[in-house]
Amino acid sequence: MNAKTSPLRLLIHGASGRMGQALLRLAAERDDLQVVAAVGKDAPGQRVVDGVPHFSAAELDAAPEFDVAIDFSLPAGLDHVLALCVRRGRPLVSGTTGIDATQRSALEAAAGTIAVAWATNFSLGVAVLNELVERAAAALPGWDCDIVESHHVHKLDAPSGTALTLGECAEQGGATPRYASLRAGDIIGEHSVQFTGLGERVELVHRATNRDIFARGALHCAQRLVGRPPGAYRVRDLLD
Repeated sequence: MNAKTSPLRLLIHGASGRMGQALLRLAAERDDLQVVAAVGKDAPGQRVVDGVPHFSAAELDAAPEFDVAIDFSLPAGLDHVLALCVRRGRPLVSGTTGIDATQRSALEAAAGTIAVAWATNFSLGVAVLNELVERAAAALPGWDCDIVESHHVHKLDAPSGTALTLGECAEQGGATPRYASLRAGDIIGEHSVQFTGLGERVELVHRATNRDIFARGALHCAQRLVGRPPGAYRVRDLLD
């Protein structure tokens, strides 16, 4: 008879945000995951909520042992959780966007000692789209490449981080992408990559209809990152 496998211990950094709340809710529905620390920016009004210990960002160093950290916070918070993971030798999954070149360098340096998965979008479908865009760009040299992204009116950055990542994939395939952004209503996220040649056009599209896809993707990546050797991983590296 096989012994029962212990749940994977998660530290969720940015727990008070929209993504953090989704991660807490979805993790609570699973027996193979246990949130041992939910870290938010401000001091928690209640130390333990639904069995999950809550900490402020200032208390991060006091967090209990964990197997992997998931970070969806603000750029100012990334440095601290990254440093904690390096000190404790734990992998990090981060979807914090808007980071600067210094922080990107810090993530690359950390990947020398721990497994790191940083992405602008944790949708598994977008991970596949990234690969398709790179392959299409390589197969269609000289074609125009246009990336159109649509999001809700409250999203400030444009183009979106996902659009820029798609553009990087297109560039790796040899294309030169152009961008267009739309902010309207409550659109969760739509990305279209169009390759246009003489007399024909190829369109690759992803539409998000539920924000939970990003949290599910991050949980998927967290599970598959544990036990991996140090390095920088993409979502598409963790699909299997």
